Amino acid sequence: MSRHPRIVATGLGAVSPWGWDVADLRAGLAGGRVAICEPRRLDTAAQRTRLAGEVPGIAPGDLRLDPSTTRADAFAVAAAIAACTDAGLAPAGGAVGVYFGGSTAGMAECEEYMGRLLGVREARPRLAQVAAQQVNSPGDAVARRLGVCGPVMTVSSACASGGLALGLAFEALLAGEVEIALAGGADALCRLTYAGFNSLRSVDSAPCRPFRPNREGLSLGEGAGVLVLETLENARARGAPPLAELAGCGSSCDAHHMTAPDPEGRGAAAAIRAALAGAGLEPCDVSFVNAHGTGTPHNDSSETQAILEVFGERGRTIPVTSTKGSIGHLLGSSGAVEAVATVLALLDGAVQPTPGTGPVDAELGIDLVLGAPRPLPPNAVGVSTSFAFGGANAAVVLAAASRLEAGQ
Repeated sequence: MSRHPRIVATGLGAVSPWGWDVADLRAGLAGGRVAICEPRRLDTAAQRTRLAGEVPGIAPGDLRLDPSTTRADAFAVAAAIAACTDAGLAPAGGAVGVYFGGSTAGMAECEEYMGRLLGVREARPRLAQVAAQQVNSPGDAVARRLGVCGPVMTVSSACASGGLALGLAFEALLAGEVEIALAGGADALCRLTYAGFNSLRSVDSAPCRPFRPNREGLSLGEGAGVLVLETLENARARGAPPLAELAGCGSSCDAHHMTAPDPEGRGAAAAIRAALAGAGLEPCDVSFVNAHGTGTPHNDSSETQAILEVFGERGRTIPVTSTKGSIGHLLGSSGAVEAVATVLALLDGAVQPTPGTGPVDAELGIDLVLGAPRPLPPNAVGVSTSFAFGGANAAVVLAAASRLEAGQ
C-alpha cells in the first residue's frame, strides 16, 4: 500500500447489548451468542414484535455530565473514555477531533418529556429532557467530557452514519487537520424508531437471521463504538502500539429508492471498490467481510450481489459474518461498532461466527461463518460495510497491524 501517512487504530471502546466494555462485546461475538431479547426500558406492548438488543444496566461511574445528558450521550462518553484509556491517551486540546455518526440521539428522552407533558406518564416534564435531542448531542458530549477543542462533526445518514464518520476522520488525518481522531457513533433505542421499523414490517419477531432462508427482518439495538485513530508516525512517537490499520474508506449512493436497496447492489459495490482503491488493495487481498447483514430479505440479497460483483466467483468462498446477528442493528452507530468488531477479529486472528441455527440461504450462495470462529491467515484484511435508507453506502478496509511491520 502506497498511501501516506498510514492511519492506525490505537484504542477501542464499545458499549453494546453485551455490556459497557469491549471485552463484553468480544466474548459475546466470539462465542456466537445472541444478546437480542425482550427489552426492559423500551415498551413494545403496542408493537408487532417484542425483541431488541438493549444495553444492560446503567452506566458505570459518573458519566452523566448534566441533567440534559441522554442515554446515547452516556454510551458515547463511556466508549470514548474506554478507547482513550486503551490508547494511553488524554485527548484534550485543539489537535484532537471528534467524528461521530448517529440518528436518534436523545429521542427517547424527548418521548418521555412529551408523555409527561400530555399526561400519559405520571411525572413532571423537564425541559432538560429535550435539550439534547439534536443528533449531534453524543459527539458534543464526548468533546465536553474530554476537553476536545478541535473539530466536532456529526454525520446523520441513517445506518451508514458510523461508517461515514470513520471516513471523515480518515480524511482529516490524511490532510493533517488533526493529530488524533475519536471516530465512532452512538444511538439509543426509542419508540419512534421501533414503531417505524415495525410499521414497515422490517423487524423479525425472532432474533434476526442474516443470510438465512427464513429471515424476516432486522432486530433493533443500541450502543456506541469509538476508535482512536492517528497516523502511524504519531502512534510510534507516543509509543502506542497499533491495533490495526484503517487502510481505506469508501462511500456512494444507490440513487434508487427511499428505503429499498438497489437489487443489484451496485451502490454497495461502488463503496467497497472505492475503499479498496483508497487502500491500494485488490479484491484478492481481502480475507473476510463483516457484512451489513441486517437479516431483511432485500438487504441480504442486494448485499450478496454486491459481494459477488466486487469479488467475482471468490465472493462465494470468502468468509462473511454479520455482527448484527449477535447484537442487532445499532442504527447510526452500527458502522462504528462493527468496525470495532472487525478490529477484534483481526486481533484474535479469527472471524466471529454469525449466531443462529439453520443453513445459509442456498439462493445467496455465500460462505457465512457459522458455529465457531473461522481462523484468519496472517496479515489479514477485512472489509466492513454499512448501507442505509436513502441509498447511502459506506465501506471501510481494516488491515492487521502485522502488515505494517511486514511493509505491506
